Amino acid sequence: MIDVNLLREKPEIFRESQRARGADVTLVDQILEADSSRRSSISEFENLRAEQKAFGKKVAAAKGEEKQTLLAEVKELSQRVDEAKTASEQAQEKQDDLLSRMENLIIEGIPAGGEENFKVLKIVGEPRDFAAEGFEPRDHLEIGELVDGIDMARGAKVSGSRFYFLKGYVARLEQALLTMALDQAIANGFTMMTTPTLVRPETMNGTGFNVKHDDEIYRLERDDLYLVGTSEVALAGYHADEILDLSDGPLKYLGWSSCYRREAGSAGKDTRGIIRVHQFNKAEMFIYATPEEAEGIHEQMLAWEEEMLQKCGLSYRVIDTAAGDLGSSAARKFDCEAWVPTQEDFRELTSTSNCTTFQARRLNIRERTADTVDDNGKMRKGATRMVATLNGTLATTRWLVAILETHQNPDGTVNIPEALQPYMGGLKVIPLAKK
Repeated sequence: MIDVNLLREKPEIFRESQRARGADVTLVDQILEADSSRRSSISEFENLRAEQKAFGKKVAAAKGEEKQTLLAEVKELSQRVDEAKTASEQAQEKQDDLLSRMENLIIEGIPAGGEENFKVLKIVGEPRDFAAEGFEPRDHLEIGELVDGIDMARGAKVSGSRFYFLKGYVARLEQALLTMALDQAIANGFTMMTTPTLVRPETMNGTGFNVKHDDEIYRLERDDLYLVGTSEVALAGYHADEILDLSDGPLKYLGWSSCYRREAGSAGKDTRGIIRVHQFNKAEMFIYATPEEAEGIHEQMLAWEEEMLQKCGLSYRVIDTAAGDLGSSAARKFDCEAWVPTQEDFRELTSTSNCTTFQARRLNIRERTADTVDDNGKMRKGATRMVATLNGTLATTRWLVAILETHQNPDGTVNIPEALQPYMGGLKVIPLAKK
């Protein structure tokens, strides 16, 4: 949720943000109008309440007919107070509804437009030249079948389309990748968290996902619970309605979970193999920080993601995502896209988002600022304010696509990146399946 006080002070920056996103600009003025109505209603209610209290004292002191007359007036005033209270509550509800529709204020300087309007910040590494090596690369599914590591047919038999089994060395490779991500995160001060994969609607909504209109989200109607598409959701809800102590620095969590997405709108070549599937595993960074630290931490999270990609020996590019492709909670998002040889294109493997104070406002997560001493030497207790939240992926099942295709050999075997070999028991090459 955005800061309504800031919107009141600087409405034009929110209008520009909405324009950059391709979102409804008139929402800004609707919120301003609702805010004015809310404040007016509250003022009227408070004035009537004060009048009611004062009137009560007059009634207590009155006698006889005068008291009866005043009691009749008190009844009328009480009705007006109730009406004013109802009006103020309705005005608050209207404003809250409008604020819940407003997407986060973007960070100045990011690209405007939609999915195709991203800005390439860097390209790292050279895609492998298979033609120079004299063979045509196989796609990840063909490789996975040759090494008996991916079984889509039985996944579909058991659960339906876009489900799969990972087997043998490919299953181990996924676990190796996630464990390497965990070790890297712990070395950088993160606490490992295994998180719930079912959450309440208020947690999903609080994180910024619209449970009523998002076709990607699985819902268990009988229990009114939602399957998460990322452990970001559970980790954002972890400190809901709490006041955090950030005096020793940011709180850093590494969420480890299975994730679920309908992938309702995807089609074509992405439906082959494990590029777009309904269930996958992920190691997700989540950080609570002060608003002043957020942009610097965002850059650091990107660096940690790049470190993982480099350990895996992948060529990739980093993009600054356009405003219209951010999602409602992000103020800025960097994507890392690895080169997938058989698609001859960069495909997203990881992203990191700075959500500023947007999620914290929806979930009521605050920090207490440091105590201060005033000019008279009196200690003043620190105030509370909203924290910033950031998230970023360190590893996920989709990485197997780029790893298998990038490091394949002409016979279908796969060289394991050196950094991952210790996590594979020292294995250097994934062999072909025994016939």
